[in-house]
Amino acid sequence: MTRSDVDILVAGGGVAGLTATAAFASAGFRTLCVDPVPPVTSADADGSDLRSTAFLMPAVDLLAGAGLWDRLAPHAAPLRIMRLADAGGAPGIVRTSGDFDSAEIGAEAFGYNLPNWLLRREMVGHLGATSGAELRAGVRVTGLTPRTDAALVALSDGTQARARLVVAADGRDSAVREALGIGTRRWGYGQKAVVFTVAHEAPHDGVSIEIHRTGGPFTLVPLPDRDDGPASSVVWMETGPRAAALAALPEAEFNAALAARACGVLGAIRLTSPRRIWPIISQLADRLDGPRTALIAEAAHVVPPIGAQGLNMSLADLAALRDLVVGAADIGAPELLARYHRKRHRETALRVAGIDALNRAAMAEPRPLRDLRRAGLAALHGLPPLRHAAMRLGLGATSQARAGIPGAD
Repeated sequence: MTRSDVDILVAGGGVAGLTATAAFASAGFRTLCVDPVPPVTSADADGSDLRSTAFLMPAVDLLAGAGLWDRLAPHAAPLRIMRLADAGGAPGIVRTSGDFDSAEIGAEAFGYNLPNWLLRREMVGHLGATSGAELRAGVRVTGLTPRTDAALVALSDGTQARARLVVAADGRDSAVREALGIGTRRWGYGQKAVVFTVAHEAPHDGVSIEIHRTGGPFTLVPLPDRDDGPASSVVWMETGPRAAALAALPEAEFNAALAARACGVLGAIRLTSPRRIWPIISQLADRLDGPRTALIAEAAHVVPPIGAQGLNMSLADLAALRDLVVGAADIGAPELLARYHRKRHRETALRVAGIDALNRAAMAEPRPLRDLRRAGLAALHGLPPLRHAAMRLGLGATSQARAGIPGAD
């Protein structure tokens, strides 16, 4: 059997796994990334991921340090204002809205938004030109045997890798996590998200808009302008049956439903892509460490797509792990991995609980609860110290942006 010796094996080639591979390779570690599904790197290809990712500033710092940001920046749309709106009254009408402006906390932007399919295209291209990084697409982990000084990882291509550290970034149904016997708590909401892109009449001006109404949030996130005008990505959360019905509507009927749900905030609006459906759950692993293994991203936690928290929590995992292993004598030592667990698990649990509460509030149907949601938004936005604290908490750090490429001062 052919065996390769690496410092780090990353299981999973999603955005988090590809970023991890670039980050560890840039830090001087020989890094192998395996993923059972070859990355789809075109918006028009079957199975393309039409979601987008809003990288908040701490994540942008990580991407820059990994050598990725220079490739991504030309395709990114800045998110300068986060607008929360409540539309819990008459259909098609925003009752209350509040703007959270990054300039108020001394930042050029909260972050930058890019389509997921484009992220994979650029990240795969970067890894192909990076010394010490290797991506094996169409290959999965089939066995994991931790030893004192390394883990032996069996792969589906018939080879074996010997890795000092295994990083599980292989999704909510992580095979690596299962192999280690690490349990999870998972719960659902009876929701699904319809995901697609749109063209719209009014410019978005770097404003991300989250409109709350029974069924869940409807979020418009800026994309770079198209040749025919402004564009945004949309995550439309609804009850499962309603989401399925929306995804099946003829395009003209869907555009009418879309216009009503968007409440006219960006003028005339129309679908410009296929529609995809994603289940909405929350999940938290019991531990983030195992023998010679660290869990990151959706192998560690899953949250509803609210406030751009999901992938940014994942990259906070990666940043914490990277900081621990750089300069360590043994990057897979039990005490090092236990420190990683302690550093991330409690904070992650608190964020999962907070996002869970926000999602349940967004789904509220009874009129008194909808009015309470409206009052809460008004109170949060109306008190500057509270508003600024919420913005810093949402970033996950207090880093600020410099002119040009943002990063910590």
